[in-house]
Amino acid sequence: MKKTCTDKGNISRTFTRRGFLSTGLKAGAAAFTTGLLPNLRAETAGRYNVLFIMADDLRPLLGCYGHTEMHTPNIDALANRGTLFNRAYCQFPVCNPSRSSILTGLRPDTIGVHDNNTYFRNILPNAVTLPQHFKVHGYHTQSIGKIAHGLASLFDQLSWSVPIWRKWSTPPHTKTIPSWSALDVADHELRDGQTADKAIEVLEVLAEFPNTPFFLAVGFYKPHLPYNVPRRYYDLYDSVTFNIHTDSMTPKGAPRIARTIWNEIKNYHDFPIGVTSISDEKILEFTRAYAASTSYIDVLVGRVLQQLDTLGLAETTIIVLVGDHGYHLGEHGTWSKNTLFEVALRAPLIISVPGQQSNRTDALIELVDIYPTLCDACRLPIPSQLEGVSLSPVIEQPTRPWKAAAFSQLKRGNINGASIRTEQYRYTEWGTDSRHGRELYDYHADPNETENIANFPENKELVAQLSEQLQLGWQAALPDVSKPIPTPQVLPWDINNDGIVDLQDLVLISNNFGAEIPDNPKVDVNKDGSVDIIDLLIVAAHLGESTNMATPPTHTNILPIHLNLLDKRLTEAHLMNDGSDVFKQGIEKLEDLLNVVVPEKTTLLPNYPNPFNPETWIPYDLAQDTNVNIDIYNLKGEIIRKLDIGFQVAGTYRTQSRAAYWDGQNAVGERVASGVYLYTLQAGKFNSTRRMVILK
Repeated sequence: MKKTCTDKGNISRTFTRRGFLSTGLKAGAAAFTTGLLPNLRAETAGRYNVLFIMADDLRPLLGCYGHTEMHTPNIDALANRGTLFNRAYCQFPVCNPSRSSILTGLRPDTIGVHDNNTYFRNILPNAVTLPQHFKVHGYHTQSIGKIAHGLASLFDQLSWSVPIWRKWSTPPHTKTIPSWSALDVADHELRDGQTADKAIEVLEVLAEFPNTPFFLAVGFYKPHLPYNVPRRYYDLYDSVTFNIHTDSMTPKGAPRIARTIWNEIKNYHDFPIGVTSISDEKILEFTRAYAASTSYIDVLVGRVLQQLDTLGLAETTIIVLVGDHGYHLGEHGTWSKNTLFEVALRAPLIISVPGQQSNRTDALIELVDIYPTLCDACRLPIPSQLEGVSLSPVIEQPTRPWKAAAFSQLKRGNINGASIRTEQYRYTEWGTDSRHGRELYDYHADPNETENIANFPENKELVAQLSEQLQLGWQAALPDVSKPIPTPQVLPWDINNDGIVDLQDLVLISNNFGAEIPDNPKVDVNKDGSVDIIDLLIVAAHLGESTNMATPPTHTNILPIHLNLLDKRLTEAHLMNDGSDVFKQGIEKLEDLLNVVVPEKTTLLPNYPNPFNPETWIPYDLAQDTNVNIDIYNLKGEIIRKLDIGFQVAGTYRTQSRAAYWDGQNAVGERVASGVYLYTLQAGKFNSTRRMVILK
C-alpha cells in the first residue's frame, strides 16, 4: 500500500510503509554530524517507545487535577495509569523559551532563548535535542503538529527522521475575529483534529515495525487562542462554573512590572475596548470557551491513546502529556501567560511508564527534567550537559524527598525576573539587586497570592534566605537521592490498609452496616460501637488520601454493583443530613466519586424528590457520549415540556448538580397540575420512558 504525505508548506513525499522507516533512519544517521554523541546503532530490541504529547497553553484545569467541573475523561484516564505531577513548573512562561528548554534539556539562559523569535540552534548550534538523542540511538523520531516553536524549527533535520508534519493555515488578523466561536463542524475539519488523524495513521505504520522503537511527538494547538472548536464542546459548559479564583487586582504590594494586563485576549474584537478590567460574566464567558477547547483536545488525545491500545503498543510505550506552561484565566487581572505568578508557571505533566503503579506526587519538579527522565526510562545514556534530573525515583516512590525548589524566569524588555517555588513559598526578584522589586507569597496562608509580603519587616530574614537560595541556583536545589524514604504511616480511614482511601474502603464499611461483629474493626471509624452512615461519610471525606500519594480509582474498578451501592448510600446520607461538616464533606466526596463512573449501560432512573412540589430532578446514566433530550408528557400523550440537554459525555447524571432539572412548568411557563406524568429519555438510539407523580 502506498501513502502520500502532502501538506501546505511541507515537502510532498510518496513512500511505502516499509520505506517510510528505513529511509528516515538512514537519512537521520547521515545527517547527524554534531560530534557530541557517537554515531552508533545500539541494540534496540526490547526498548520502550515514546509517545510525547504537548498541548499549547494547557493549564492543570483538568478533572485529574481536582477540577470535577471539567470534562476531560481521557486525560483523567491517562493519569490513572501513570504518575501525575501536581507541582510541575516551566522554566519560562512563554511558548518558544519553554519548548526550547524542554527539547534541549537546558535552561533558557543556557540556550539564550528569551522570546518567541530566537531559534536555539542559532545560539547553540551543537545542542542535542531530546528526539535527536533518541534518533542517534536507533529510534525512529517523528513530529506531528506543533512541538517546537517557530518556522526555523520546521527544518531541524538533526532531530527528526522524516520531515515535520504540521497543518498550516494563515491566521486572520485578531482584530477582525472574536476570541471564541462555537463551530458547526466535525472534529476532523479543524487543524488539531487533522493532527490526531495523522498521528493515528502514523501509529498504524509504526506498529508494522516492532523491532524499531519510535519517539513520536504529537503537538496540539488548542487550547491556545482563539477558542474555535466544535459546538458540542461548548454545550458541555452551558451552565458550569469553575473552581478557580479570579481577581482583577494585582496582588497588594506587588511591583508594577509583575503584571501583564489581559495580554493576548485583548487583541480580539470581542474584548471590551479601553478597559483594564472586565466583568465576572465576561471572564466566565472566556473561561467556558477555554474549557471547551480543553475538552476538544481531551477527545483528540483519547483517540490517539485508543489507537495505541488497539495496535497493542500501549504495553511497550511510555506516554508523556505536558502543557508548555501555565495560563491565566483572569487571575490578577491577566489572561494568558507571561508572568511569574503561580498559574502562569505551573503546568500539567503526566508520565505513564508501562507496568508502573498509578500514583501522583507533590514533589517540586521542572519541565527541564523530562529529557533525562525519558533517557533513564528507555535505558539511554543521560547526556552530562543536561540541566534537569531524572524523575524515575519519584515515579517509583512519589513521597520521597526531592528538589528544594523549582526555578523559573521571565524577561520584560531589558529587565530580568527570576523566581523560585519552594514547598511553601514563591519568591521573585526583578532586575539586578532586585532594583525593580521583590515578591514573596506564602501559599499556606495565602494560596491565591493576594498580597506580596516581601517588604514586611517580620519577613526580612526569610527574604534573605530565599534570595540566597535563588542566587545559588538550581544545582543547589537538586535532590539527595541517598536520603532514606520516609516510612509510610497507616491512615485510620484506609480500612483495608492498602495505602489509599478509595472505593474499596467504602464498600467494606457499607457491607458491615449494622453488624454486631464487623469483619474489620477499622470499619467503626468513629469508635461509637456501630457501623453506620457516619462512618461511611468520614471515610468519604478523606477519599484520595494516601500514604504513597496513589490516585484513587475513578473510571476503572467501579462495578455496577458498586455503582448502585454508592447511589443507595448517597440517598441515605441526603435523607439523614443534619448539616454538619461530616455530612457536607462526605456527601460532596461521594457525589464527586459517583460523577466519574462510566456505567455499562444507558439507563433512565426515577425522578426525585417524588412526589414533588414544585420542582424535580431526572437522573440517568450514559454508557457513551451522545446528545440527550428529555420530553415530559401528560397521560393524553401530549408533550408539555421539552428539556434539550444537548451533548453529554459518558457518565452518571444522578446527583442534583448533574441530573436534568425540571421546574414543574409547561412550555408556556405555567405550573402543571397534580397527577401522573411520563418522561422519556432519548440518548442516541436509546429511548426509555418512566412515570412520575406530582402532588401539590
